[in-house]
Amino acid sequence: MAFSETGKVWMNGKMVAWKDATIHVASHVIHYGSGVFEGIRAYDSTRGAHVFRLPEHMRRLADSCRVYRMEPPYSISELTDAVLETIRVNGYKSCYIRPLVYRGYLQLGVNPMPCPVDVAITVWEWDTPLGGDDARRSGVDVGVSSWTRIAPNTLPALAKSTANYANSALIKMQATVDGYAEGIALDESGVVSEGSGQNLFFVRDNVLYTPTLTSSILQGITRETILVLASDLGLEVREQPLPREFLYIADEAFFCGTAAEITPIRSIDKIAVGNGRRGPVTAALQDRFFGVINGDLPDEHNWLTPVGAAVATP
Repeated sequence: MAFSETGKVWMNGKMVAWKDATIHVASHVIHYGSGVFEGIRAYDSTRGAHVFRLPEHMRRLADSCRVYRMEPPYSISELTDAVLETIRVNGYKSCYIRPLVYRGYLQLGVNPMPCPVDVAITVWEWDTPLGGDDARRSGVDVGVSSWTRIAPNTLPALAKSTANYANSALIKMQATVDGYAEGIALDESGVVSEGSGQNLFFVRDNVLYTPTLTSSILQGITRETILVLASDLGLEVREQPLPREFLYIADEAFFCGTAAEITPIRSIDKIAVGNGRRGPVTAALQDRFFGVINGDLPDEHNWLTPVGAAVATP
């Protein structure tokens, strides 16, 4: 969905008009991908507008900064307040939230450390599910990518770095050209990793499987949410390396992530997953997940931060 190009962007402590939220073409991040970011969602609900798992997302942002030796000029508490303030200033109840910490404009060279660390927070409406409006129920068709996920000790998969998403873009573009809604990548050893921007879960004989953190995956906030919800439902969960052929014998499969939420997979490489429809385990997890964020179920795990929460005094 295209941007509306209206509203405000938080940039280095100031609200800036959307059209004025720009950086110099010689900024380090443009040339070398020296930035980290988060993807977060705010939802309207029967309990009012709230942000889903905001503290966890902001902690991961801080972790990514630490890995890349970046020290933002704002505390995580200040940036958390800035997220809520940006949502309110723009008048949104439901939106996508993109905090970005990046190396800005000073000089160019591979070493990013002389360049300033800048911060921006952008919010916009996002109402297009992965695969279209009916995908939550009908599922999506995906293919295994010829592109491999980043290898250990090359780029840090646990850091949500802008540079990592060059690999994601290659996976996504190939899937699109091949007629799939998404791609699934394998890691350097040939075991299942993740989608271009989503974690993966599979069901076999009512056991829930997901790749381990050592399979070159991002430590997804929604992934961790699924693990908690599965425990609430009494499901057995196994985090383990999964061979490619497991994709074709799973009874159910689904993507999860901030943008994807929980999206069933109905076929992989044109082989139907199970009976080719959303399965009962996937449906049960969806009911729990959307029940909490929509306000129909209690927030037992304190995952929701009200958009109207107080902003700290500067």
